[in-house]
Amino acid sequence: MRFLLALILAAALTGCGFHLRGVGSGNLPYKTMYIALPETAEVNIWLQRYIKASGSTTIVDENDAKEADAIFQQLGDSRQKTILSVNAQGRVREYRLQLDYRFRVVNQKGQVLVPPNEINLTRDITFDDSNVLAKDLEEGLLWRDMNNDLVNQIMRRLSIIKPKNPDLEEDEE
Repeated sequence: MRFLLALILAAALTGCGFHLRGVGSGNLPYKTMYIALPETAEVNIWLQRYIKASGSTTIVDENDAKEADAIFQQLGDSRQKTILSVNAQGRVREYRLQLDYRFRVVNQKGQVLVPPNEINLTRDITFDDSNVLAKDLEEGLLWRDMNNDLVNQIMRRLSIIKPKNPDLEEDEE
């Protein structure tokens, strides 16, 4: 009876489209990809990890960029820390961390495969003068979490967005 109940539950979960996070969601429609960012850029490091973990796309280095099916380009990366609120003495109580990121994907000819996309992330953080070191560490963790969230969103968008075929569009014109 338990086996039958487990089988029915598994069939129901499979039928509704449920799958574990990261399973099958990172498959990109490109065989090879070049990430046009500095090697030490955090976004580049995390993107390479996620793409390599998906296993369907090979990351090429700068020497082979001309043969890559897709080239990931960063169009903008803005990070701001602004004061959100102050107390009665005029001291900061809260900050807002804001990350705005724009990217696109082109082919080796420079034709746009994925049009410019923008991702905006914000986090609010409280501040206390008596715990400056702890709040600095917390801020660092929030920036790291925002970077992780950014790369997750980039991967989801790259795997969901159907790339345009620029050769077909040229033929139509």
